Amino acid sequence: MKFSHTFLLGAILVSSASILSLALVNPALAQDNQAEETSKASDKQTRRTPALRSKVYEQLSRAQAAGDAGNVPAAIAILDDVKDKSESMNSYEKSMMYNFYGFVYYNAEQFDKAIVNFEQAVQQQPIPVRFEQTTLFSLSQLHMMQGNYDKTIAYLEQWEALNDGVIPPKNYVLKAQAHYQNKNYELAGKFIEQAIVGHEEEGYLPDEGWLILQRAVYYEMKQPEKVKDVLAKMIRLYDNPKYWIQLAGMYGELGQEKTQLAMMETAYQMGYVQSASDIYNLAQLYFYHEVPFKAARLMEQAMKDGVLERNLRNLKFLAQSWQAAKEEKQAVPVMQAAAQLSDDGELDAQLGHLFYTTEDYENAVLASTLALEKGVQKPGAVHMVLGLSLYNQRKFVEALDQLALAESFPASRGVAQQWAKYVDKEKRDFEILKAEAERI
Repeated sequence: MKFSHTFLLGAILVSSASILSLALVNPALAQDNQAEETSKASDKQTRRTPALRSKVYEQLSRAQAAGDAGNVPAAIAILDDVKDKSESMNSYEKSMMYNFYGFVYYNAEQFDKAIVNFEQAVQQQPIPVRFEQTTLFSLSQLHMMQGNYDKTIAYLEQWEALNDGVIPPKNYVLKAQAHYQNKNYELAGKFIEQAIVGHEEEGYLPDEGWLILQRAVYYEMKQPEKVKDVLAKMIRLYDNPKYWIQLAGMYGELGQEKTQLAMMETAYQMGYVQSASDIYNLAQLYFYHEVPFKAARLMEQAMKDGVLERNLRNLKFLAQSWQAAKEEKQAVPVMQAAAQLSDDGELDAQLGHLFYTTEDYENAVLASTLALEKGVQKPGAVHMVLGLSLYNQRKFVEALDQLALAESFPASRGVAQQWAKYVDKEKRDFEILKAEAERI
């Protein structure tokens, strides 16, 4: 049995508060970097990088301090002074200057300007490989934040071109996010799986957000078995109540309704089924699996607790559940409440039939009459209930009138004619007995 269930289908983005790890180089380390740096790129070329002089770094640090204090105009003014002397600066110093510009703009949440300056930072060559990689990764994250998914992927690939070691899981995750947003779900699935498997092989648990992304990818790829497996894993690792509900929903998608009910019932016993939609879905499952009494009790309690509204849909389903459970006395007041909320007479007609089956003929007449006044799809059936209810009240003439009306509808004509003959005979017999009684 299928039910609607909500999945987080957007990519799981790194929060803006922690999205960047900006390269602010220590001056002493920068001095040690003056000779050369061996690139770890596949071509094994040697990259010679100039030194970052202390006097340049001191000026950049002043800009950072002003930016950290929230004085962005002052920070930019200091950097502008440095930039005015850029003709005397080497490539590494210019790169660091643009890096500081980017850092200040990022902290001021001026992300477009931050991107422009970080891009300028990596264009200054030669610069240390590690510094270039750090800036490239920051650029990929910023473009992800701005929705530039192709550029996110491009900068990650530039990062990979400078790397000859193991690619960190975070790179694969960011790549998977970008491909997911581009609706390239096959590649997104490949990269998020690489991230998770690699992380687990190192002895770590995968981040919950990674699993959420993997689940979303498989869902978009219409692979419910894999979605189910990911959700089962999320329950084992994180035991979030919503994952129990979602896993139950996936069993429903897979046509495994008994397992779906077992999961939902277990979740209910653990206190995880709390929302109105989840309670209604569980009640539907009970009803579908022919346990209407549990469905009715669940719906009734939820209405009593105020979780479910006493609206037309809920009252109608509750009444149906009580009826299916053969609890007519419980069904009647619920059906009455539902009928009062309905604009048409269908529920009043059901109520009339319910009164007739419980031999409450007076109320059966009242409910059926109201049903006809409000309008029903099968008026012949309602006239039948009216005729039989009136007959049981010994109102033979009125009963025959209603049965005659029922005969005018093809769907009820045959049965109405048979009952009309029977009621007419009963009328004659009753009148004979009445006449004899009066002579005595």
